[in-house]
Amino acid sequence: MHHRAPAPASSTSASPSPASSPSAAPSRRTLLTLTAAAAAAAVTGATAPVAHAGTDDRLRRIIDRMSLEEKVGQLFVMRVYGHSATAPDQADIDANLKEIGVRTAAELIERYHVGGVIYFSWAHNTRDPQQIAELSNGIQRAALAGPTPVPVLISTDQEHGIVCRVGEPATLLPGAMALGAGGSLADARKAAQIAGAELAAVGIRQNYAPVADVNVNPANPVIGVRSFGSDPRAVAGLVAAQVKGYQRAGVAATSKHFPGHGDTAVDSHYGLPTITHTPAQWAELDAPPFEAAIAAGIDSIMTAHIVVPALDPSEDPATLSRPILTGILRERLGYDGVVVTDSLGMEGVRTKYGDDRVPVLALKAGVDQLLNPPKLDVAWNAVLRAVREGELTEDRLDESILRILRLKAKLGLFRQPYATPAGVERVVGTAAHRAHADRIAEATTTLLLNEDGFLPLSPDTHGSVLVVGADPASPSGTTGPPTTVLAAALRELGFTATALSTGITPTAARIEEAVAAAAGKDVVVVGTYNVSASSPQRTLVDRLVATGVPVVTIAIRNPYDIARISGQRATLAAYSWTDVELRAAVRVMAGRARPRGRLPVPVQSARNPAEVLHPVGYGLSYTR
Repeated sequence: MHHRAPAPASSTSASPSPASSPSAAPSRRTLLTLTAAAAAAAVTGATAPVAHAGTDDRLRRIIDRMSLEEKVGQLFVMRVYGHSATAPDQADIDANLKEIGVRTAAELIERYHVGGVIYFSWAHNTRDPQQIAELSNGIQRAALAGPTPVPVLISTDQEHGIVCRVGEPATLLPGAMALGAGGSLADARKAAQIAGAELAAVGIRQNYAPVADVNVNPANPVIGVRSFGSDPRAVAGLVAAQVKGYQRAGVAATSKHFPGHGDTAVDSHYGLPTITHTPAQWAELDAPPFEAAIAAGIDSIMTAHIVVPALDPSEDPATLSRPILTGILRERLGYDGVVVTDSLGMEGVRTKYGDDRVPVLALKAGVDQLLNPPKLDVAWNAVLRAVREGELTEDRLDESILRILRLKAKLGLFRQPYATPAGVERVVGTAAHRAHADRIAEATTTLLLNEDGFLPLSPDTHGSVLVVGADPASPSGTTGPPTTVLAAALRELGFTATALSTGITPTAARIEEAVAAAAGKDVVVVGTYNVSASSPQRTLVDRLVATGVPVVTIAIRNPYDIARISGQRATLAAYSWTDVELRAAVRVMAGRARPRGRLPVPVQSARNPAEVLHPVGYGLSYTR
């Protein structure tokens, strides 16, 4: 999720810009067939329920002391505006009053007894690490002052790559598809351990990552580079590695979006996607990463607002489907951890039922945590009413609350719910963490084209560089813009580099400006962003190539761009426009690091989707 205020935001999915359709022509079935043919039998290994006897007795005593209103509140995870739990800025107070009917996070907890709070950068929750830690502490103080003191489980979407809520000076790491290109389970585990340690230091103990979706559809508008790749076995291994990394850091990982969002051409923020996989295809393509996560001891699993008719012929979204969440996830796969919905503000879950029915139906389906409803009062009162009228039993609520409290106990929140300033200073954004991030990123950069060994560049032979291209907004609000980052990284390596932002949809005037700026340069670097068949980014590259100045392109999001552009001397895939990945791409381009990344998804021909230009595992190396 990648939304801005004031619209109620989804929790997990990156909302693409209007021009962000992928480069390769949509051919879901072709790629699905290619991937299925390469995939081995589905991973097995559902774990038996963990024995919780001693802890459960204590937690049940806490539940028994709760009023019905407190029990209902424990099921909700809610957004709230402001950098402080008690003294937010006036604009954030106004936003809270408008959307939630409370002034502050403390009032949210007092009125609704929410068991969880989700942080967003656009809600002004994540200004800097020390502020985040104090916000977390303020939320915990409010919760522990309640009638039944229970700590809050604070969460966020810190996938890294293109979805990132906590920005610099925290360490920013490569995203999922970049890690897929790196192919190292150790690096994936280390990245999660670093990410988790820094989240825990600021009081965030549940992260909605890693993405377990297998991206077998190049036209997927919402997952794409948020997935580790298109090979279910490879994705499964990386998901399990990240689960272990988060566990080492004391953070609850969340695999998402069950039963698998990797083969859709519809964004569930704005519509209800249907996935037409057969049961056999689902077991082979979608299930393995979730099974691997369960085998690794995953603490929470997030649902998808998608319809899978083969798994539930009622065509209810999976978030509201008892056959999918209870029949498959809990009974067939043996999962007994926390199930959290994707944001209930997304259109995918709201198209069939009203906002008052959605939370009730989700609980009946087997959900534990209800995430970010558009109108909390409507959702909260609907659950309360459903219990009072007998549609839901109090025992059913207790079942979910026990899972939630088990997780809070496992994370040590009952013992120590607070972050410390010293912990923030000791852990967040350390030199060691940043060095690991740079090292990991260097291993992900993928060289897709290198005509006549044009790369690596040398300042001696190609010292004067023009950098142009797309400058999408920073995922965390703290980095970029990409063209500036690329130019600065080149200057640090001895090049003379200037930046000119031409945008995702460059105008004719901007293209002419870029062509004029290329005169006299030794090379032009173009950052491309999800180049479509009609994208003016293609015209930009064509016009620059026509100048005779050598052109190097860097795909700063989907690696499929190479299927839509031609004439360049070299192409790199960076998989994200965050600084750590862009700087690594420059080091590779300049020969300070060797290209080691390998495509984790196939790139198909734009003219003939049945033709694979570059298969999974493709990636060039330098021969000199």
